Amino acid sequence: MRGGHPYLALLAAVSTLLFPPCCLNESSEETRTQLNGSAAAFHSFTAQFRRVYAAGGEEFKRRRLNFQDATKRHAYLNSVSTGPQAAKYGVNRFSDLSQHEFRDLYLRASGDRAAPFSGLKAERLPLRFDWRDKAVVAPVQNQEACGSCWAFSVVGATQSVHAIGGWRLEQLSVQQLLDCSSQNKGCSGGSPILALKWLAQTRVKLVPQSEYPYKAENGICHVFSPSHGGVAVRNFTAHDFSGQEEAMMGHLVARGPLAVIVDAVSWQDYLGGIIQHHCSSQWANHAVLVVGYDAVGDIPYWIVQNSWGASWGNEGYVFIKIGGNLCGIADSVAAVFL
Repeated sequence: MRGGHPYLALLAAVSTLLFPPCCLNESSEETRTQLNGSAAAFHSFTAQFRRVYAAGGEEFKRRRLNFQDATKRHAYLNSVSTGPQAAKYGVNRFSDLSQHEFRDLYLRASGDRAAPFSGLKAERLPLRFDWRDKAVVAPVQNQEACGSCWAFSVVGATQSVHAIGGWRLEQLSVQQLLDCSSQNKGCSGGSPILALKWLAQTRVKLVPQSEYPYKAENGICHVFSPSHGGVAVRNFTAHDFSGQEEAMMGHLVARGPLAVIVDAVSWQDYLGGIIQHHCSSQWANHAVLVVGYDAVGDIPYWIVQNSWGASWGNEGYVFIKIGGNLCGIADSVAAVFL
């Protein structure tokens, strides 16, 4: 993955400098105040997010330690995320998870190498374009504790392209893809490109979500007859737009919302704003849906729908600066054809 920074190694080093272990053993009034403040903040977190841990138990201690580590990350990330409209980091529903737990639960997508885009750059693009303005983007969903982001990105692109074609916008079944795309691993992870290949080769129709609801767990594939209604993927393209993000903007306008693979390690702590730095551990691990861009202001950015619920980030969205391939957003970009 290009355009990233060695986030984890740098963060570990800076955290050690900012919070040396020796300081935790000091008995100064300042240290006691910090610890008391941390305890109060953790209590507030458990109340806000309805966490129930047995006081003094092993899980309580582990979760509180994870929370303390998270607040150190927030301090570091906010110290280097400065400037106009900069991203902000802080306490959210992931703050009691270790970084390993977070990756294991939510960052389960795998990236596939895509061919470099060799088409022409679009001319006279609008400064701002957002498919949500056309009422063809479904509401933000929540994958919950299931590594199904790969399926959400593919289904999100498919249902939007279907609506762009003049049909009523309807949420299609993520669970169907989760259960039936045999080349992927359900909640244990998968690849948007492999899912699209399976859909295009089998011509399986994605049925409405109401007929095949999401369960956030692996299930048995439900097979429907060929005459059953649904949406079939005819074909797709997958390109590497690194170094060509303006061409990617034109691709978005022409083709509809795009399913992409990113590195979302630092998104565990994201609250809002435009990510402009430190967005990569250099490994693709999460699938999302790019629905628009905004180049009106000083900081042009992608508008990206995530699948962690509407309470995360910017009402379920993350904004990523255009240029520099931040988060690897341009490495593997898929467009759907129906």
